[in-house]
Amino acid sequence: MKTPHDQTTQIQALIDRLTEGDASARTELFNCTWERLLRLTRHIARDFPPVRRWEQTEDIFQNASIRIWKALEKVPLQNARHFLRLAAEKIRFELIDLARHYQGPLGQGHNHQTQVAQEETASPRPFEHADDGADPSLAAQWTDVHAQVHRLPEELKEVFDLLWYHDLKQQEVATLLHVDVRTIKRRWRQARLQLQTMLNDLPSQQE
Repeated sequence: MKTPHDQTTQIQALIDRLTEGDASARTELFNCTWERLLRLTRHIARDFPPVRRWEQTEDIFQNASIRIWKALEKVPLQNARHFLRLAAEKIRFELIDLARHYQGPLGQGHNHQTQVAQEETASPRPFEHADDGADPSLAAQWTDVHAQVHRLPEELKEVFDLLWYHDLKQQEVATLLHVDVRTIKRRWRQARLQLQTMLNDLPSQQE
């Protein structure tokens, strides 16, 4: 069984081949990360219960895969870390679009009355080690949270992507980014606080 480090090494080797012009490496990249990205889709989809009422995870991932594939045709990959963040972003965008579709005025979710499972009506999962008052779930629906992530400064968005979407440990992220754990903790806290501020500002922006 491959460790995350082994798979990251394999991803990097495929990216190197892709950069050198080997188009077949793109397909191999998808094949070797398929299960990992499907798990990532399930992980992110937990924050979108209205979408999960109408869409299967596999279907969401199929649509997100098209987004990822198209992005790989346009975006030169820098490294394995870049690929994983790009994939998380495209999966997130797919879920945001679906959430807006189902929860819009004409959407099925807006006009359909169903019994929702207790799992789906429960409060969104809190951020690990979040400070009191720093959890964006207290201020907005999860669709708003995910829609605002791209507005974070790059170094904060990267830490948010790796901790929240990829569910890595802080030490793993510190190693990946070649910084110490204290830096990761500081960026993680700043990311949550900035998201809170942006979400609090949403009503005035929409008026």
